[in-house]
Amino acid sequence: MLLVKQWTSDLFGLLFPNLCNACGTALFHHEQLICLKCLYDLPFTDYHQYADNRVAKQLWGRLPLNAAMAMLYFRKGAKVQNLIHNLKYNGRTDVGVLLGNMLGERLKTATLYQDIDLVIPVPLHRKKYKSRGYNQSTFIAEGIAAQMGIGISEDHLIRNNATESQTKKSRYNRYENMRDVFKVNSPEDIIGKHILLVDDVITTGATLEACANALLAIGAIKVSIAALAFAE
Repeated sequence: MLLVKQWTSDLFGLLFPNLCNACGTALFHHEQLICLKCLYDLPFTDYHQYADNRVAKQLWGRLPLNAAMAMLYFRKGAKVQNLIHNLKYNGRTDVGVLLGNMLGERLKTATLYQDIDLVIPVPLHRKKYKSRGYNQSTFIAEGIAAQMGIGISEDHLIRNNATESQTKKSRYNRYENMRDVFKVNSPEDIIGKHILLVDDVITTGATLEACANALLAIGAIKVSIAALAFAE
């Protein structure tokens, strides 16, 4: 019976191979979502250990953040891009939870992230949410929240307006594109709290800046930022 079960499993694996979400090679039985080689080769930043890291410096002078970091470096055509592409466009929300767990493990050891009250993913506009079917940042946030033992909310920060693509805009135009895009529901739940904003990739930080400003404006005492990756 065990031999038949193993044979069936091997045949299923041959017909429908379980592939690494980073490099596309077949996973071994003990590997899940990302092969061990890719896990070992991921370009970790260690920014959670330094208050004056490059992500934080990019946002200095723009708003009074408590802390900001990203776990990985993002480079076009590299494995991190493959992981995020599978998360955002191929329905691999389990990749988001796994990477969020890894991010949460790091934040647990970081002094500036010790008193967080609530994790909030950067929201999508309802049209994009309907088209994609989910918000990729929510699954990253779920992984972080599970590791840190903190609550998560998709309801308090809302995206009011759909915006044009940010891809080809300058930093200033990205900021202008994001002004007055976000609003806060039930502000009484946010007043006096330390909020952790979560996103997938940080480029100029304009979206996160707009989110943080909305939360600070209604009385959040501190806002910190954590993202999977930082596009240099």
